[in-house]
Amino acid sequence: MRKRARQVIITAMAGTTLVACAATAADASVIPQAPSSVPLPPRAPVVSPDTARPIPTDLAALGAAFNEALRTAYAKAKKAASLPSGVSTATSFWDGQTASGRPMRYRTIASPYWPLGTKVRITYKKKSAIGVVEDFGPAEWAVAQHDIPAIVDLSEKMMADLTGVASNTVHVRFQVLKWGKGGVYRRSGTGYKLAMGRK
Repeated sequence: MRKRARQVIITAMAGTTLVACAATAADASVIPQAPSSVPLPPRAPVVSPDTARPIPTDLAALGAAFNEALRTAYAKAKKAASLPSGVSTATSFWDGQTASGRPMRYRTIASPYWPLGTKVRITYKKKSAIGVVEDFGPAEWAVAQHDIPAIVDLSEKMMADLTGVASNTVHVRFQVLKWGKGGVYRRSGTGYKLAMGRK
């Protein structure tokens, strides 16, 4: 019984194949064939779907552009790697006036070691904010009294945004993004190496 069923299936499959081949041959037979003496029309060139950026034909120029892009990316990565980052204790404050002369605001942070105008990313748990050094502090005794030196003072608004409490003392991750060109309060003291990214 099984042998008979197998034969029926094989016969059916062979018949299907023959029908398909015959249909293909029939389709091919109705396509007009150009005489050998008549040249075929030229094939249309393949156009890249990315028309906004055509593929350059000059390989030397392409290689030079690629090398320049690599050099630029490497320089940016090297510069970013040289800027300090780490874990610090952060405290909070709110003053009417700052050492930079700017009024106190959300982005205002203070540091005893970073120049005024330095841009810093502060991260607490999974939340981050970017601040600008616009004031000096904390004082040496305040920096030294924590298990990790308190080298950064956040505005109370930023502290409240990051932690939920305006007046707070927490461990944060800091990352200097860009050095400022303003004055510096101190060039040595507790936590100086940490602030400068030195061990």
